[in-house]
Amino acid sequence: MVDSRIGKSSGSQSSKKKAKTTIKKTTAGRNERTPSQARRSRASDDRDGAQNRELTDAARLDEFRKTLFQSVLPDLPPIRGYHVCWLTTTNPRDSIAGRIRLGYEPVQQNDVPGWEHASLKTGEYQGCIGVNEMVAFKLPIHLYEMYMREAHHNQPLEEEGKLSSVIDVIREQAESAAKSGSRGIKFEVEEGTEELGQVRDPGSFAEQIGEY
Repeated sequence: MVDSRIGKSSGSQSSKKKAKTTIKKTTAGRNERTPSQARRSRASDDRDGAQNRELTDAARLDEFRKTLFQSVLPDLPPIRGYHVCWLTTTNPRDSIAGRIRLGYEPVQQNDVPGWEHASLKTGEYQGCIGVNEMVAFKLPIHLYEMYMREAHHNQPLEEEGKLSSVIDVIREQAESAAKSGSRGIKFEVEEGTEELGQVRDPGSFAEQIGEY
């Protein structure tokens, strides 16, 4: 019985020694790489990665085109005497035909030199500048000014005039009530309200966006 226990204890101690020896060897193997060797290895990996990232000029041009036409529309170059914009061919409520009746004209390839890559090769607008369902259009500046003045000056001014008339009526009622001795209502005009409905020169809309 005693011999048996001693034998087991000796075997256990022997296994522990072997395990310690193995751990030491493994640790020593890891420590064999000096810091300079480790740095050289990382530098080599970085150079290999940089080489893999190298692109040819043609590949770079392709990537540049993707940035223009994947998620956002490119800015159209200015055309003197015109306002330029993108119009969609898929909106029936704001159709291309309706815009053409208003004086819009499709931008042709020769209108914007250097944009040959963006010209449509097939379809109704073949030869025009387009991206997917979007087509570039131009509008004579005088029409653009007229439309912008109507939409962003005349109509808002008309609505301001209506509000100003309502305010005048309320003011008169308040003043009349005060004269008659009635408590009436308290009427205060906030800053800027007096300017409602006053005609102001909006200036040139085309100049504000850099088009002439």
